[in-house]
Order: sequence, then structure tokens, then C-alpha cells
Amino acid sequence: MKFFIIAGAINGFLAVALGAFGAHALEGRIADKYLSTWATAVQYQMFHALALVAIGILMSSKLLGHVSSLNTAGYLILAGIILFSGSLYVLSLTGISILGAITPIGGVAFLVGWVMLIVATVKYTN
Repeated sequence: MKFFIIAGAINGFLAVALGAFGAHALEGRIADKYLSTWATAVQYQMFHALALVAIGILMSSKLLGHVSSLNTAGYLILAGIILFSGSLYVLSLTGISILGAITPIGGVAFLVGWVMLIVATVKYTN
């Protein structure tokens, strides 16, 4: 529970910091298409940082509790942040287009993480 809340908070912090960095330090230094890519990375990182916090809260014994599907969802979403947003950040800074091949793997991790959140909720019995 605590791990996912902390991971979400760290990623939320990083999303704000990296968003500001992109808006202020990168503008005019990298191509507009890469600034747009950077903004996409920030947006997805923030959405999924909030998902990690929600998963951590749902793991409370007063809510869903420690359901293994929630644990799996949290790790998949964390992996998605690293692979999806991370590859887009590096792509934006380096222009190495092969990194775009990693991005969909992170996207799939996000999707499966959301499905596991659904599974955890459906499996939950009061």
C-alpha cells in the first residue's frame, strides 16, 4: 500500500518538474515535435502517478485490501511509466527514433495495469 502511494507521489512530483523543465528549458532548444512528445510523456506520467496513488489507497484494509490483482496493476502501471514516458523523454532529448519501439510496450503495460485494476474490483467480495 505505502509503496504505491510513495511511487505515485514521486512520479507526480517528477511529472510537474519535467513538465516545467520542458516548458522553460527545452522550448526553442528542441524541435516542436519533440516538445509535443515531451508533453505527452509528462501527461501520461501524471495520469498514471495518480493511478498509483489510487491503487495504494484501494489496498487499504478498509477498502479492497491486499488483492494480488491490485499489486500486479500497480507494478504494471509503474513499468508503463518507466517504459512509455521514459522512452518518450529520451526520444525527445536525443532524437533516437528506435526508442519509439519501446513506447508501445509501456502502453501495453498501462492497458494491462488498468485491466488488472478492473479484475481486482470485480474479484473483491465484501
